[in-house]
Amino acid sequence: MKALILVGGFGTRLRPLTLSVPKPLVDFGNKPMILHQIEALKEVGVTEVVLAINYQPEVMLNFLKDFENKLDIKITCSQETEPLGTAGPLALAREKLIHGSGDPFFVLNSDVISEYPFAQLIKFHKSHGGEATIMVTKVDEPSKYGVVVMEEGTGKVERFVEKPKIFVGNKINAGIYLLNPSVLDRIQLKPTSIEKEVFPKIADERKLYAMVLPGFWMDIGQPRDYITGLRLFLDSLRKKASVKLASGPHILGNVLIHESAVIGEGCLIGPDVSIGPGCVVEAGVRLSRCTVMRGVRIKKHACISSSIIGWHSTVGQWARVENMTILGEDVHVCDEIYSNGGVVLPHKEIKSSILKPEIVM
Repeated sequence: MKALILVGGFGTRLRPLTLSVPKPLVDFGNKPMILHQIEALKEVGVTEVVLAINYQPEVMLNFLKDFENKLDIKITCSQETEPLGTAGPLALAREKLIHGSGDPFFVLNSDVISEYPFAQLIKFHKSHGGEATIMVTKVDEPSKYGVVVMEEGTGKVERFVEKPKIFVGNKINAGIYLLNPSVLDRIQLKPTSIEKEVFPKIADERKLYAMVLPGFWMDIGQPRDYITGLRLFLDSLRKKASVKLASGPHILGNVLIHESAVIGEGCLIGPDVSIGPGCVVEAGVRLSRCTVMRGVRIKKHACISSSIIGWHSTVGQWARVENMTILGEDVHVCDEIYSNGGVVLPHKEIKSSILKPEIVM
């Protein structure tokens, strides 16, 4: 089987992290976002992953070469010269996706994190005999989204309602699809939306089905959702009784610490924290609801909450970093500095406090 991952553009919503690497390579739970998807696809027998991309394909491919060998899966790029929306890239990658077997292929949005129940999706797709299956997830506020209205028993999709004013349902498109090759015949090589142009037509012909995604789901394409997604991801590891989660008197709740990280005396870490490879957390540090990426040093008695600390950054002694502060790569926060929602571009030194949310160029 094959899979297409819609990587797309510049990842502006996750800047300043995406000024250093393309968005799918930003770390999440101590590995690049896209690797969570590729590993799950490999598990259900996918042999080739095509990345639909219009930005820095060589960076992506060079990075993923290692994983290609480790996972024994072929990873190729299909590069857009102009943005093609969410359906156009399928037409562009047509030759890569079709192979004589007639097998269906996966399409994924690269920002989506979940438990990726691909085996169940394949089983459901084969059982209903339709042309396409989309995964849907339940949300609390459906009025913010496009809602998928479906038959409860069969999963057959009846229609789509964009940002409904009155309640029609609470299931939205989760950005994970399994499509028969015939779907490609419906898509022209031009900017096209799969959600608004292709799926409604298949639904009109009664050939579109939806499966409710079990477990958690999050689009982690922006910082606040990234932090929420981390909580859900760590919670799902806890439910699986994962040996990856840290334990001990200095740990509160769900915490992921890379084995090469060094944690000092008297720290209190958690809940919902991820600490990457090669990090040094000195004595007396307090961390909660945050991601600390590879090679970061957090000095004595610093306190970090609800923030993302980019690669190889430093947070000084007694510094306080909170409220969706995002430090790009190689940012140095001096001792006793306070950051309230600062968004700091790479390679900066912060010598004075950031008292209200702002971008530091």
